[in-house]
Amino acid sequence: MHAGDTYEVADLALAPAGGRRIAWAERAMPALLSVRDRFVAERPFEGQRIAACLQVTAETAVLLGTLVAGGAQVRLAASNPLSTQDDTAAALVADHGVGVYARSGVDTETYRRHLSGALELGPTLVIDEGGDLVNTLHTERTGLAAAVRAGCESTASGVLRARQMYREGVLRFPMVAVDATPTRRLVDNRYGTGQSTVDGIVRATNLLLAGRTVVVAGYGQCGTGIAERARGLGARVVVTEVDPLRALDATLQGYQVLPMAQAAQVGEVFVTATGNRDVLRAEHFAVMPDGAVLANAGHFDVEIDIPALTDLAVERRIGERTHIDEYVLADGRRLQLLAEGRVVNLTAAEGNPASVMDLAFAGQALTAAWLATGDPLPIGVHPVPAELDRQVADLRLAASDIHLDTLTDSQRAYLSSWRSADPA
Repeated sequence: MHAGDTYEVADLALAPAGGRRIAWAERAMPALLSVRDRFVAERPFEGQRIAACLQVTAETAVLLGTLVAGGAQVRLAASNPLSTQDDTAAALVADHGVGVYARSGVDTETYRRHLSGALELGPTLVIDEGGDLVNTLHTERTGLAAAVRAGCESTASGVLRARQMYREGVLRFPMVAVDATPTRRLVDNRYGTGQSTVDGIVRATNLLLAGRTVVVAGYGQCGTGIAERARGLGARVVVTEVDPLRALDATLQGYQVLPMAQAAQVGEVFVTATGNRDVLRAEHFAVMPDGAVLANAGHFDVEIDIPALTDLAVERRIGERTHIDEYVLADGRRLQLLAEGRVVNLTAAEGNPASVMDLAFAGQALTAAWLATGDPLPIGVHPVPAELDRQVADLRLAASDIHLDTLTDSQRAYLSSWRSADPA
């Protein structure tokens, strides 16, 4: 099985290696495989054409294989060229019939061409990660937008973009904020991104974090997880925030909360996780200690002001170590940028563990099926129905042989009554 000529990958001969990688990921993804079994029987995507822009990893391949099993035609572009697994891309084409437009390390022009290639399918559904596919449908390929029934967005950054498009009155089809479910924010963002971000930093640098000062910019779910994992390895953690409630939460968790202007003077490892731009800027680089490590855990490579860092540097040592570019400043201090400022857990490591993506992608698959088979939604940015999120949690608990208590009749009556309980 292959997708004819509708693909652009590095080498189809890599497919066997990619198949083995995908099979390994499947072992840790029982919830998604359970959804796949359901889709084989129900075929919810019969007649649907799905264009996706996602990280091209083995876990993503398990998701796309599930959509294909449900009857979908699928094309895929990479949302981050530095995280693309070329063998996985080849296996998706050869074994699953997915039209893949992805090669590791492509430039911006090729990246844009790959987005357009995925959209040539004429999608009825889109699955996006970061908003670039949806953006392209609203700018360069507007003629295709009318056929799109709905879209899913799986990052906080992409959801922000979709909501802004809706506020400005330009959004042309409904979007669902897959990133915003309780299950995803807890497991994917806090535990998955927390672990894999620290994993990426340690893999790239081989630093001992114990005893070092790690500055985490942003104390949302991702930042919370990063701070927890760094503290678990013995680091002193400083948090920077713009939200008073999150800053209070970080303080009550025992972290020191400082403005970045002060944190920059004491930090040894800096991690941005805000979804905003220019979190680390020229005035911060100017006071950082020699050897400071700069890493980004946000989706887009704008959280660290790389043009400002380049302007300050008198020398730039590319690839000083794999995934490390060293910037030497006029006073001799060296600042080490990881993964070109791109999302570090997917570039310098392997992203979230398969068991984490099992929950995230099971929710993604169920949401896509709901959009394909349910009543059309009005244009806007919608939440995932709570019932779908509960199904994901139930599937994973069942796969792990974990059982819950159930309410008794009297407990249900108590919870549904406003009257005082009878002490007798």
